[in-house]
Amino acid sequence: MQGLVKKSLKALHAIESGLLALLLSSMIGVAAVQVIMRNFFDSGLYWGDSAVRVMVLWVAMLGAMVASRTDEHIRIDLVNHFLPDHIKRHARRLINLFTLAILVIFTWSSAIFVGYEYEDQTIAFGEVPTWWCEIIMPIGAAVMSVRYALQVLWPKT
Repeated sequence: MQGLVKKSLKALHAIESGLLALLLSSMIGVAAVQVIMRNFFDSGLYWGDSAVRVMVLWVAMLGAMVASRTDEHIRIDLVNHFLPDHIKRHARRLINLFTLAILVIFTWSSAIFVGYEYEDQTIAFGEVPTWWCEIIMPIGAAVMSVRYALQVLWPKT
């Protein structure tokens, strides 16, 4: 059973990293094509700017997911430097619990938001429904929620 969990986590990490690399390179590519087409050909991709905005959202959420898996995200942690070692583990658990609470609220709220977008059947660009563009928010927040729930139980020092 433990081997299956490790293989599943390894696969999830590979998917996250692969999607992040693919989207980041695609975002840079589409933005560069837009600049070149506008400056040299007085035209552009009609969907290019909208696609880049969506890719920024996806890159941000996937980047946050990757940072949460390695616990290397940006944090303001001044108090932790002054705490004695025997209290740091409890402080880390409390911080992770607060982060988990925020992520659960974000997961719930973004799922409701995406549900409304699905019901409205709005189009983001071309033939792409808006909810497809926004589905990364509840998915990413849910993945990060699980990671922080585990860190509440077993905090890193």
